[in-house]
Amino acid sequence: MAVDMDFLVFSGNSNAALAEGIVKKLGMRLGYATVKKFSDGEIYTKITESVRGRDVFIVQSTNSPADVHLMEMMIMMDALTRASANTITGIMPYFGYGRQDRTVEPRMAITAKLVANLLTIAGMDRLVTMDLHAGQIQGFFDIPVDNLYATPIFTKYFFDQKIRGDDFVVVSPDAGGVTRARAYAKILECSLAFIDKRRTGPNVAKAMNVVGSVKGKHVLIIDDIVDTAGTLIEAAKVILDKGALSVRTAITHGVLSGPAIERILKSELKEVIITNSIEVTKDKLSISKIKILDVDDLFAEAIIRIHKKESITSLFAENE
Repeated sequence: MAVDMDFLVFSGNSNAALAEGIVKKLGMRLGYATVKKFSDGEIYTKITESVRGRDVFIVQSTNSPADVHLMEMMIMMDALTRASANTITGIMPYFGYGRQDRTVEPRMAITAKLVANLLTIAGMDRLVTMDLHAGQIQGFFDIPVDNLYATPIFTKYFFDQKIRGDDFVVVSPDAGGVTRARAYAKILECSLAFIDKRRTGPNVAKAMNVVGSVKGKHVLIIDDIVDTAGTLIEAAKVILDKGALSVRTAITHGVLSGPAIERILKSELKEVIITNSIEVTKDKLSISKIKILDVDDLFAEAIIRIHKKESITSLFAENE
């Protein structure tokens, strides 16, 4: 899709491959910029072409190391603001710190709100992200936030693989994700269930029971983030114990930290489907159980519509 060149797309270091994929879809190149570290670890950024009066977009997920990637993005925005860019839109497929969206215990920070404040103060005019962990995070910002969904990307894959109909059950790994799972169940014309679980600490949860029938069915677990995969593996075990024939999962953001890869390899999961919202490393690519779907087209289309001041409503998937 060739477009006019009166806007520029820049990239930080968190997911350069995704940024390259986006500009390839747009029929253009990445903006010229240097983003590196001094020997003491401080971040150095220089925009090496004129952005005066132009709309600019920065592609940068804030996955691990989240603090470095967040700081890179803010410094880039400061440089672009000082260089007289017309507007600055953050393309942040994965919004780090999104799980800390409320206080669940006394004297805890609401880090998602802090990050929203930092990005706004640094010069962001608009944020485009995907599958926020909690929808209310949009309200933490005083600028427009477009929260896209991976639903059309996943459902296309499911239809292509004939993953639909009465032989399948969509399962939410917790009660909070039922709305998301219900949307998939409606599209795939299959039944719905969810896991009743109790979280005992950060990255630690004990699956307790399956609410709904999975016996004799192929199960599809739907979620937004897979981190250490502990909860996911526990959920899969409970589902199989209830008589499911197989378990696969579709999860937007493949954080896959710590023991996640090893756990997935040892598990009875048939397939783990993620997107490239977070950089796809060699260890993920080498695992046959992990299927990675591209979100390049989705964000390229969002950039075009925002630049042209067109509606992007059709890019949203209703979670009904």
